[in-house]
Amino acid sequence: MSQIALSQGQPRLGKPLQDRKRPPGRPRSEPARRAILRSTLDLLQQTGFSDLTIEAIAADAGVSKATVYRWWPNKGSLVVDAFAFSTESKLHFPDTGSVYGDVSFQMRRVISIFRSRRGKIVAALLGAGQSDPELLEAFRARFLRPRRQEAYRTLRRGIERGELPQNLDLDLTLDILYGAIYMRFIIRHDALTEEYVNKVCRLVLSGAAQSAATFRQPAAPERLAQN
Repeated sequence: MSQIALSQGQPRLGKPLQDRKRPPGRPRSEPARRAILRSTLDLLQQTGFSDLTIEAIAADAGVSKATVYRWWPNKGSLVVDAFAFSTESKLHFPDTGSVYGDVSFQMRRVISIFRSRRGKIVAALLGAGQSDPELLEAFRARFLRPRRQEAYRTLRRGIERGELPQNLDLDLTLDILYGAIYMRFIIRHDALTEEYVNKVCRLVLSGAAQSAATFRQPAAPERLAQN
């Protein structure tokens, strides 16, 4: 995994972070938090999720286990936060004036991360999350939901511009768009490429734009039988 640029900062007087006493009520140290996130990513690359320990992370970051647990209740939430922190600036939606331009740009950013070494973190989290509900909830709450909220705003801009129908089901639209990415990322039955993402985005959004005017619910089976 490529090194993630996280600034540790320098404690005063050059003392190690673990030697600095924290008076009651003192604000948490941002340099310590960044050091923990960086160490988590570095060690995850070396050991994998199952063998990663809070003890090892604390030792590598130069902090106590208690410092780690002040921010994160468990290893899963820490790993998710480290991954989210390393990708946060790369996954924002732009405002190009076109909903297709905004969404396709962000989706291409997603697959660039999934295809990099950081994609192994996502795969490990999703795999371990199948038997660890708390880990999967941490992934949803700390990584997916913030992205989802931003995606809602992007789709609503498209609705306001008249590119999408007023009654658009935002959750269904996003599930279809990003479900297509996760399908190829997890199953690996075909390549996860920018061309693929562009086609998915165009198909889903153009279909959504036309659905209000052209889509009709099929007749119920019993009604068809009577005709």
